[in-house]
Amino acid sequence: MTQDEAKALVGKRAAELVEDGMRVGLGTGSTSTMFIKALGARVRAGLKIRCVASSDASHNLGLSLGMDVVTLAELPQLDLYIDGADEVVASAADRFVVVVDSSKVVPVLGRFPLPVEVVKMALPLVERKLDDLGLRPKLRHHPDGSVYMTDEDNFILDCACGTIPEPEETAAEIRGIVGVVEHGLFLGMASVVLVAGDDGVTELTE
Repeated sequence: MTQDEAKALVGKRAAELVEDGMRVGLGTGSTSTMFIKALGARVRAGLKIRCVASSDASHNLGLSLGMDVVTLAELPQLDLYIDGADEVVASAADRFVVVVDSSKVVPVLGRFPLPVEVVKMALPLVERKLDDLGLRPKLRHHPDGSVYMTDEDNFILDCACGTIPEPEETAAEIRGIVGVVEHGLFLGMASVVLVAGDDGVTELTE
């Protein structure tokens, strides 16, 4: 099974968790895109839901598929939020389901760069503080070389931290830096992790 096939499989499985009348958070990224497409097919088949998206891309994709996508202000409480593991909608949801392919499952966090969202004016300060923590921050760019900006017009620093043996401590240290908006350590938030691999979809719970 290719990585794209795995993502499509786990996206379809995640879409099956959505029930009629639910308020659903739509995540961002390639796996979440597969979920949104699968959910869109269910909506076209008659599923009635309301959605909030965590990015403009997911918002626009949902609308293009005929889904009712509104803002978090209009729908502040969600029944279910489904996102990939690399991504502040999660805190508004009763259940947070992470969807990944098996390459994202690691014994110790840190194999993949850790994203940290930073307000513009605080970039030099945050870079220095993250460097002091040994997190080796690098400003994210688009493939064309232009600087990547979030929907809120903030920067993303991708931290090549190596392993993160004490994620709770690291998360607290990052959160304590003035100018940090959010980081990608969703500790203790996920209700379920759906992992797509060669043998199909595996469900991980604590």
